[in-house]
Amino acid sequence: MERMLNRQTPFSIRSLAVNEVILKIIHTPKGYQVLVPGFPGMDRVGQLRGTAATMLKSLAVLTTACALGAVAPVALADPPGGEPLPDAAAADSVPVPPAVNDGAVASAEPGTLRTREGWILAVAAKDEVQLPVAPLTTALSSREYLVGGTFLGAIQGSGTTKLTDGVLEAGYQIGCGISAAEVDLRFGGGITPQISPAGVPSIGGNVFAQVRPTLKPGTATIIPVTKMAFEGDTARVSITAFRIKIDSCVGQSFIRSYAILTSSTEDTQDVITYMGVTKAV
Repeated sequence: MERMLNRQTPFSIRSLAVNEVILKIIHTPKGYQVLVPGFPGMDRVGQLRGTAATMLKSLAVLTTACALGAVAPVALADPPGGEPLPDAAAADSVPVPPAVNDGAVASAEPGTLRTREGWILAVAAKDEVQLPVAPLTTALSSREYLVGGTFLGAIQGSGTTKLTDGVLEAGYQIGCGISAAEVDLRFGGGITPQISPAGVPSIGGNVFAQVRPTLKPGTATIIPVTKMAFEGDTARVSITAFRIKIDSCVGQSFIRSYAILTSSTEDTQDVITYMGVTKAV
């Protein structure tokens, strides 16, 4: 650059673009001078004398000062003529899918019993499902559920008597807040004699009928699903996607599972029951 400037004639002007700032270098009899157009108080920064190293040093200082004062942060501006920059939080966020109701319910505590002979009976449940579904009849007074679960029975310990067999039963109980199972039918009518203005007698009458349900306190319905006899000390019953229903139910309904374990010896019989968590629908 020193050679280039030394070859210029006096008062020649050269323009350089440094970081988008136009610098004008003027060759005068006193030496080289740098002008920055449009910056008050900086039209004449200084004279460049001597070697190109001195000039480059001055250019570097001037360019840094102009860049700090004139260059705006790029990250704060949208691209010209394009779409606005997306928000970083919105771009990184992933929509959460809605939760799916699979009908899973928690199981209650196992039912246990210690017999007089020293046997320990236990009955429990796990992986229970009670999903309300639309009734096939589409009636407002019908309730249907899709149920399932695993029910376990065990006999442990060292009793003084000999075990013969056992029975494991599993099912569900459905309670209805208000029952409308009964219907009240009423019929009536009447006969009214009439005489027309012309003096002609006639007989008129009407007949009516009323049908209305009779609302009563709710009841509980027991629906056994399976009953299995077994020999030994353990038993298991698994119920999957079993559909149960109750009709003539008005208002809120309730459902819970149950399991009954029966242990028998030659002259005794013991029964223990598991009752699941009640679910209101």
